[in-house]
Amino acid sequence: MTPQRRLFWFRRLALAGALLASIVIVLGAWVRLTDAGLGCPDWPGCYGHVFPQAGHGFHKALHEMIHRYFATTLGLVILALLSWAIANRRTRGQPLGAAVLLFIVVCAQGALGALTVTMLLKPLIVTSHLLGGLTTLSILWWLSLEPSGPELGHRERSLRKFALICLAILALQIALGGWTSTNYAAAACPDLPTCQESWWPRMDFRDAFVLWRGLDIDYDGGILSNPARIAIQVTHRLGAVVTGIALISLGILTLRRAQAQRLRRAAAFLIFAVTLQIAIGLSMVHFGFPLVLAAMHNAGAALLLLAMVTLLRRLWPVPKVTMVPLADGEHPR
Repeated sequence: MTPQRRLFWFRRLALAGALLASIVIVLGAWVRLTDAGLGCPDWPGCYGHVFPQAGHGFHKALHEMIHRYFATTLGLVILALLSWAIANRRTRGQPLGAAVLLFIVVCAQGALGALTVTMLLKPLIVTSHLLGGLTTLSILWWLSLEPSGPELGHRERSLRKFALICLAILALQIALGGWTSTNYAAAACPDLPTCQESWWPRMDFRDAFVLWRGLDIDYDGGILSNPARIAIQVTHRLGAVVTGIALISLGILTLRRAQAQRLRRAAAFLIFAVTLQIAIGLSMVHFGFPLVLAAMHNAGAALLLLAMVTLLRRLWPVPKVTMVPLADGEHPR
C-alpha cells in the first residue's frame, strides 16, 4: 500500500471514530437526561454482569450499558489509530502526536466514566466527562480532515487569533451547558426572554458554582435550591448570547476575507451550526424541555465544535508534499 493510501485509510478510520464519538456523546446525554446515570451502580459491569439483568430499573441499566458498549468500541478504534500511527510513523505526513494525545484523553475518559458512577454523579466529574468526550471528538475530527491546502493570504491569516479566542469562548459555554445539565438547572427558566417572568429573578450565584462539596453526596436529581439553579441557567443564557455573537462574527468576517473556497465553506458551516443550535435552544424552552430536543441540544454543541475545528484546520493549511517512506534514521524536513 502506498503512503498516500495509508494516510487516506488512516483519515477514514479517524472519521469513523468521530462518527462513533458523536453517537457516544448523544447516548451519554440521553443517559443523563433519563436519570439513568446510576442505572448501573458499579463499573465496568452492571450489578456484576456484562449485560443488564431483567428486573427493577432494567431500562435505566440498559441505557447506561448501551452507552458503555459504544464507548468501549470507540476506545478500540482509538487504540487501532494509535497502533496505525506508530506502525507508519516513518511515513511523511503521518500524524503521531495527535494520535498519542487522543489515546491519553480516552484513557482519562474511561477513568472519569468510572468516577461518574462511583462518586454518585458529582457535577464537576460529569461535566469533565462531557468535556473529555467532546475533546475526543474534536481530535478525531481534526485527524479525519485533509490537511493539505493553498497558502493563505495575510487577511486570512489575521483571522487566526480571533478564531482561537472564539474557540475558548465556545469551550467555556459548553462547560456552562454541562454544568447546567448536571445540576438539573435546564428547566429553571421555563420562559423566554425572561426567566420566572422576570428580567432579573432572585438568584444565588454564591451557591450555584461551588465546584466541590465533598464525598458521599448523591447528586441524582440535583441538590441545589431553585435560586441557585436559576443563577446557572441565566449565566448559561448570557453565555449563549456572547458565544453566538462571537461565532457568527467570526463566520461573517471569514466569508468577507477568505479567498480559499475551503475556508469559505468552513465559515458557512460555522454560521449554520450556530443558527441551528440557537433554534434548538429556543425550541426546548417553547416546547417545555422534551427529551428529544434536549438530546439534540447536546448534539448541536458537538456540531458547533466540529464546525469550529474545521475552520481552525482550514486556517492552518499544510502544503501538499510527496508522501514517501523515510529511510531508517532519516528525519522529516
